[in-house]
Amino acid sequence: MDQTQVGDEALLSMYDVDAFYDEVFESDGAMRPGASLLKQIIDLHATGELRGKQQAVEQLMLKAGITFTVYNDNQGTERIFPFDMIPRPISAAEWDTLERGLKQRITALNMFIGDVYNEGRIFNEKIVPEEMVRHCTGYRKQCEGLQPPHGIWAHITGTDLVRNGDGQYYVLEDNLRCPSGVSYVLQNRRIMQRAFPDLFAAAGIRLVVDYPSHLLETLKHLVPDYVREPKVGLLTPGVYNSAYFEHSFLAQQMGIELVEGRDLVVRDKRLYMRTTRGFEQVHVLYRRIDDDFLDPKAFRPDSMLGVPGLIEAYRAGNVALANAPGTGVADDKAIYTFVPDMIRFYLSEEAILPNVPTYLCRDPKQLSYVLEHLSELVTKPVAESGGYGMLVGPAATKEQISAFADRLRANPDNYISQPTLSLSRMPTLCGEHIEGRHVDLRPFILMGAKPYVLPGGLTRVAMRKGSLVVNSSQGGGSKDTWVFSE
Repeated sequence: MDQTQVGDEALLSMYDVDAFYDEVFESDGAMRPGASLLKQIIDLHATGELRGKQQAVEQLMLKAGITFTVYNDNQGTERIFPFDMIPRPISAAEWDTLERGLKQRITALNMFIGDVYNEGRIFNEKIVPEEMVRHCTGYRKQCEGLQPPHGIWAHITGTDLVRNGDGQYYVLEDNLRCPSGVSYVLQNRRIMQRAFPDLFAAAGIRLVVDYPSHLLETLKHLVPDYVREPKVGLLTPGVYNSAYFEHSFLAQQMGIELVEGRDLVVRDKRLYMRTTRGFEQVHVLYRRIDDDFLDPKAFRPDSMLGVPGLIEAYRAGNVALANAPGTGVADDKAIYTFVPDMIRFYLSEEAILPNVPTYLCRDPKQLSYVLEHLSELVTKPVAESGGYGMLVGPAATKEQISAFADRLRANPDNYISQPTLSLSRMPTLCGEHIEGRHVDLRPFILMGAKPYVLPGGLTRVAMRKGSLVVNSSQGGGSKDTWVFSE
């Protein structure tokens, strides 16, 4: 029987949650509390209307330039970020726990970064090995002794969460350098509101549209009180960067200047922007360039993307940088394993959101276990992102596992390993059918006068059947995330 021709009752009965935790359906096929609103969308599939809306949305995204760049891709430099019309629901009670856990986490991480570049209390108390931190790729000796405004280092964070088969959310990693994806959260919501205007009118879905104003407020919080009209800019590597769409979108939404390194100059330890009216001082820079390329005088001397003298101006307190240089020290997958200890040490609290159990391959005993169980584990380089360089054991061939084991033995400090989680799934439009696909969640957290968590975040979905890899660079897509008010 053609699934597009069946009624909604038959359609829902044909949807199979298998043995996975499904974000919409219980194991017996009943809808979870709070998810019933989605039935109106899923019902449209039975009439073929949902596919029509999906095609219209894809055309809209193409015209609007909602794209991303895939490096080393021979098929073209830009792609539409795949989008699925069936949203992910999150109840108010569940979101309350996530929000509290994320605020707790970013507070402790900021205290950790400030500590490792200054007093080193966490080293003295033997909570985190000092040698391990000093040698991680995100540590910047140039930041030792730095005191950023209000003691905040990580102003914008994207923390990746996954839900396991037990129904529990786990933190997979913290992205504190230049986390991407929030522009798709805002665009996804716009698209859904255009596609289902009647649904949104009475749904009680929390808003995301005010994120740019919260972000701008966070950035202006870094400006000294005596500056009455601060100039804020967003520093991008340029049009060939994978997240350039996001850079230009956020700058436009905040009403600030989008600048490249060639637009800026440092004079007398102050940062200036070239304009048609002459040079104008910049007080805050939301940088979307990695530390290494920020300032050729302080970091890589061959960088053509940054601004010579920028770190000197930053040290003098004449310009604020978000995120602060050096935050990558807490964006390391090995350091991540210590976050619950950081929360206990700095806040005297237990972590509200647990980490995924993680093996540190630098430890000989843990390395031995990982090598024996590579086919069952997900093993990753500690400083990579975007799903690059990792081995998903259950999906790998014997040859791939053998080659990866050689790399692991040669440089065990560079890897961590985690059990293969049974990631939760969501109903997803797959051609003529609705099928379950694995998802994760990247909420965005701002740290200004007080922490703020954008209600929802980016739900990433593995578009390939059975795949656990949700990264856009690896073919993943996204969904709108609905956090309900009650």
